[in-house]
Amino acid sequence: MISVTWQTGVAGFAAGLVISLVTAPVGVSGAVFLLPVQLSVLHVPNPAVTPTNLLFNVVAGPGALARYRRAGGLTGSLARLLLAGTLPGVVLGACIRVFAIPGPRVFRLVVAVVLLPLGVWLIARAAQPGTRDRHPLSRRTVLGLGVAVGTIGGIYGIGGGSLLGPILAGRGTPMTIIAPAALACTFLTSIAGALTYGLLAFTTTGDIAPHWTLGLLCGAGGLIGGYLGARLQPRLPERTLRLLLGGLATALAVLYLVQSVHLVQSAA
Repeated sequence: MISVTWQTGVAGFAAGLVISLVTAPVGVSGAVFLLPVQLSVLHVPNPAVTPTNLLFNVVAGPGALARYRRAGGLTGSLARLLLAGTLPGVVLGACIRVFAIPGPRVFRLVVAVVLLPLGVWLIARAAQPGTRDRHPLSRRTVLGLGVAVGTIGGIYGIGGGSLLGPILAGRGTPMTIIAPAALACTFLTSIAGALTYGLLAFTTTGDIAPHWTLGLLCGAGGLIGGYLGARLQPRLPERTLRLLLGGLATALAVLYLVQSVHLVQSAA
């Protein structure tokens, strides 16, 4: 377990606040972008970084959700349908993360595979605002996507909602519906994922329990940032936010691909 200095604590709090402030308006918890900060700046060990990310989602989520609920954005059936798929998926993903891919090289490759299509999708949709949306996905397809994305989210520590959001937006679902539903999905699946990792920590050796101090500090920042971001949603241009998120996700994916190549060359 790493020691937490006051500088590390402040850095974690600030990172959670800033990231959530930017990502909450489009229904992303921010954990997808907090992960590299944990690895490179806060030095959270693998695979403890994944449950720590889920802990961040649990603490940070209520901020944005409280604002969206106050604005009436949590009505509708989309969140319930997503949860029916992502809740079992995130438990499966947590088990895969602990028993199948604990190594840093494979983990970075998984991160890149998740981030790259997400970033390219966001950029493509934002760069062509006049592109006609396709018909919304069927309930069965949304449920299937929920299981798949929940599994990826359990491996990656993002809950799953941040991956479903861009897909649903591209198929014609309005962002005003997607954002609160995706965040609600991320919040509840993160609780399930964090509990799964906690139980696995009793039966498996290694750093698989969340780093509670850093998770709580980052989450406290995310709690404030998420509330402010959700409050700013009606005033922020959606195209700019999508371009920003897409560019950041793509850049991080490329970074992890480069690091993975370096690890392969070092091992050779």
